[in-house]
Amino acid sequence: MILCCGEALIDMIAEPTVSGAHGFVPHTGGAILNTAVAMGRLGVPVGMLTGISTDMFGQQLITALNASHVDTSHVIVSDRPSTLAFVQLQDGHATYSFVDENTAGRMLTPEDMPDQLPAVSALYLGGISVACEPCADAYASLLKRHGGERAVMLDPNIRPGFIEDQTRFRTRLNHMIAQSDIVKVSDEDLDWIIPGSEPESAKAALLLQAGPTALIVTRGGDGAHGYLADGSKVSVPVKPVQVVDTIGAGDTFNAGVLTALSRAEQLTKQGLRNLTPEALRAAMGLGAEVAAVTVSRAGAEPPWAHEL
Repeated sequence: MILCCGEALIDMIAEPTVSGAHGFVPHTGGAILNTAVAMGRLGVPVGMLTGISTDMFGQQLITALNASHVDTSHVIVSDRPSTLAFVQLQDGHATYSFVDENTAGRMLTPEDMPDQLPAVSALYLGGISVACEPCADAYASLLKRHGGERAVMLDPNIRPGFIEDQTRFRTRLNHMIAQSDIVKVSDEDLDWIIPGSEPESAKAALLLQAGPTALIVTRGGDGAHGYLADGSKVSVPVKPVQVVDTIGAGDTFNAGVLTALSRAEQLTKQGLRNLTPEALRAAMGLGAEVAAVTVSRAGAEPPWAHEL
């Protein structure tokens, strides 16, 4: 099973009411939940490790995970409130305002992390959960404890507004990158992690020197580039679709990458060390395919396998 470790929250999306004014409608969301749901719908054995509230929104999150065949045995339940993300859409692009103080997801600590993960073969981490403390330290400790013998994919999804102490964040992120096999970033993330005017390929080489086998850089409408530690580079285009909104696009892309690698039986430490450019391109291609379906409809609604 692939274990997705990080935030599960409620996206409050503005929709018109009968009076014509806009109200906010609760939708399940969170970068890590979106990826878990997408993999569950694609038929991959997947689970979720996160903090979820006993409140009405937490019940909505559990119901959504179960409906998409995501294992919830590693969910940590508490009576703290759920994280809410109020979403504003402009020309299909989302901006967020978070309500995240003292929440069930954010307040996880290293002591909450499991000592054993017997059924887990790979870990996926990232999102705001690697920026917001104390849960960021909890997930870093989980990676340190359990990442050595499992395949690891990390998508830091940099949101500068969540970073209170940049030095502390960079130190933690650098340690997590060094323990990861695959790192996926946007082009903006890469420029934040490695500032400067060097070309993308040079920054990719620097990041790969830290330890990962593969780096994937998504570039919005310009597709994605993949880099391997041996210097190989591959590219995939985006699939042309009518974009409704971009909520969950990157998360679904990650699910496609992990699904393809899992189906090819390469989602292991050794399998990723031997990853070929062709296998990386194929995995990124499935990522682009499923992401195209997600952006073609409202909200983070990844496709089921039969829709592809």
